[in-house]
Amino acid sequence: MNHDVLIVGAGLSGLCCARRLQQQGIRCLVLEASGGVGGRIRTDIVDGFRLDRGFQVFLTSYPEAKAILDYEALDLKPFLPGALVRYGGRFHELTDPWRRPLSAIRSLFSPIGSFADKLRVASFRSRSLRGTIEDRFRDSETTSIQALQDAGFSPSMIERFFRPFLGGIFLDSELRTSSRMLNFVFRMFSLGSACLPAEGMEAIPRQLAAALPSDRIRLGARVVRVGPGAVTLSTGEELRAKFVVVAVEGRMAAELLGDTISPTGQGTTCLYFAAPCPPIAQPLLVLNGDGRGPINNLCVPTVAAPTYGPGDKSLVSVTVLGTGNDPDRLLAEVREQLGEWFGAAVQDWRHVRTYSIPYALPAQSPPALNVPERPVRWQSGIYVCGDHRDNASIQGAMVSGRRAAEAVLKDLA
Repeated sequence: MNHDVLIVGAGLSGLCCARRLQQQGIRCLVLEASGGVGGRIRTDIVDGFRLDRGFQVFLTSYPEAKAILDYEALDLKPFLPGALVRYGGRFHELTDPWRRPLSAIRSLFSPIGSFADKLRVASFRSRSLRGTIEDRFRDSETTSIQALQDAGFSPSMIERFFRPFLGGIFLDSELRTSSRMLNFVFRMFSLGSACLPAEGMEAIPRQLAAALPSDRIRLGARVVRVGPGAVTLSTGEELRAKFVVVAVEGRMAAELLGDTISPTGQGTTCLYFAAPCPPIAQPLLVLNGDGRGPINNLCVPTVAAPTYGPGDKSLVSVTVLGTGNDPDRLLAEVREQLGEWFGAAVQDWRHVRTYSIPYALPAQSPPALNVPERPVRWQSGIYVCGDHRDNASIQGAMVSGRRAAEAVLKDLA
């Protein structure tokens, strides 16, 4: 036995678990089925573009990330706080009045919600910032849509802004996601910036992996069976250790540990296009406030982070909620809607790649977060971590990995 702990999965939770154990001198080995670290946070280089596997942003306000990541090394490129909302044949800018007060004056007169709605945003923001994150996860739990209605937001504000904005974060167009996640997300967006690392989102797990000795991560090692103190690989090889930590997405964890872990997830489809010129000049998220057509949101990553492209072309990222659409038909429908938004110039856009991701996030409808932090001790000798044990975010995945490591350390003592 050469290792104290075997960790199944080199996503954020597994890497954070390994990092914490490494700091305490515990011998661990991370087993990853794929050819690289990151789990669901991966970045491909295609035709000079950096393509994150599904549009994601990093929020600088995540407390766990602030504690362990080197933000300067990540070279974070921020989006502007706010959004462009497509409604009624025009784009309307909504701006964060606390960080862009002059631009926010124009937002007061936009048709995206009433003046009273804008005042309710201030009240909602104030409530989300009270106390600690833990306090917000102890708030009474309902669905996000019910919480927005209870807060008094008008149907137009919900449909034109909150549904596409939160739907793109939760990958949940019905906004059935727990209101505790709504409070958490609102707090994080209020306190920090939404950014892209200059080298793509995969730079985050790569930085975590770089803190481990190279022989502590074994790629191409698919685990098919887990037992107390042992795992079996797809090759038939058996590895043994004192403890095993299962650090994979909920669907895979259910396959390895049993269906008491919910395998239900939210899916998304991301389409990338190469454009001769950027369709928008500012690093803003574009939301579909009309509710028609397949597009939920889009952005131009190269406007925020020029390193996402080769320099002479712009990268356009389009997010469609859900999966299972016919790829050719979906591409045609997306192109048609893009043409309605940006005109004939879209004819010159080249489709680069489409990512269909059936399990992008765990589903977290009530009572999923009734217990905000689910147990990480599974049974004697086996632990489990991942965003399905905390909340569906980078913060949740990282915290979960640390909690699993601390449980292992306590049992090793």
